[in-house]
Amino acid sequence: CILRLSAIGDVTHMIPVVRTIQKHWPDTKLTWIIGKKEAKLVDDIADINFVIFDKSKTIASYRSIAKAMKNQIFDVLICAQVSFRANLISTLIPAKLKLGYDKTRSKDLHTLFTGESIAAASKQHVLDSFFSFIEYLGINERQLAWDYVIPKEAYDFAEQHIDKKRLNVIISPCSSHPKRNWRNDRYAAVADYAVESLNAHVILCGGPSAIEQKTGEEIEYLMHTKVTNLIGKDNLKKFLALIKHADVIITPDSGPAHMAAGLETPVLGLYAASNYKRSGPYLSQEWCIDKYDEASKKFKNKSANELKWGTKLEYDGVMDLISVEDVTNKLEQLSKQITKGNS
Repeated sequence: CILRLSAIGDVTHMIPVVRTIQKHWPDTKLTWIIGKKEAKLVDDIADINFVIFDKSKTIASYRSIAKAMKNQIFDVLICAQVSFRANLISTLIPAKLKLGYDKTRSKDLHTLFTGESIAAASKQHVLDSFFSFIEYLGINERQLAWDYVIPKEAYDFAEQHIDKKRLNVIISPCSSHPKRNWRNDRYAAVADYAVESLNAHVILCGGPSAIEQKTGEEIEYLMHTKVTNLIGKDNLKKFLALIKHADVIITPDSGPAHMAAGLETPVLGLYAASNYKRSGPYLSQEWCIDKYDEASKKFKNKSANELKWGTKLEYDGVMDLISVEDVTNKLEQLSKQITKGNS
């Protein structure tokens, strides 16, 4: 049984771990305790029993988990989330072995709710830390495969908005934390550059929240070239299809960065508030813009190497360290590689 509720990016990191278990132990019966929103990304993966935890209905959701776990006992519970909510859920899951994080990465009394811990490791990417759980269980191979299930209607949606004759650039401007978001005027400047200098077709993508809608509207207003604004008009599956057909996605530290990496679409990641070496797109780190060390020196008066691994630098103005030129230069390099690959 895997306990990982959220967020989208972390759930994305768990997919290749699940794929590896399925390949190495094909007869294993897998259950995944997952958040309601996140389940929409993965709940059609075959041979997994998904048990949904709805954060908006906390008490009812705990009862639902308890009911689903009745008369079950798992050989192993992988407690891959460090939060008090996850700790409480773990008490409802009968398992012979409850495997959690080591003390260094523990918080909210995590180790009190687990029987054994994975080995301590320094400076790991989140995805590598997830693989540590199955390495503890004796699986040392890795199946770095995501194999998202994308329905035909999602591909049909994507094909309506992708221009097959041009470079398709997706901008997904929002992360889950506003301090990780880049300035709208800079997104607009990059989008205009992509259209005017690279003859690109630019697509804005994001969820239906008020802040995402407002962000998209402002970027569109600030641009003087045409953009396709799909913010709030797609869903996770349609977004996956769009990403798969796109040539590049520009985004801060966010779920879409990891979704794209799993589809092998280049990610031009914007990193200043967080360390791309820990939470960047796993298969696309070469295209990330890294201002984390500069941010650490500015806001903490120390180098990034002196910070505790995983420290977030979510301060006002931290993302301003990334200039328009940083992004356009990287985008130009990437476009040349894409053009060369297609020639």
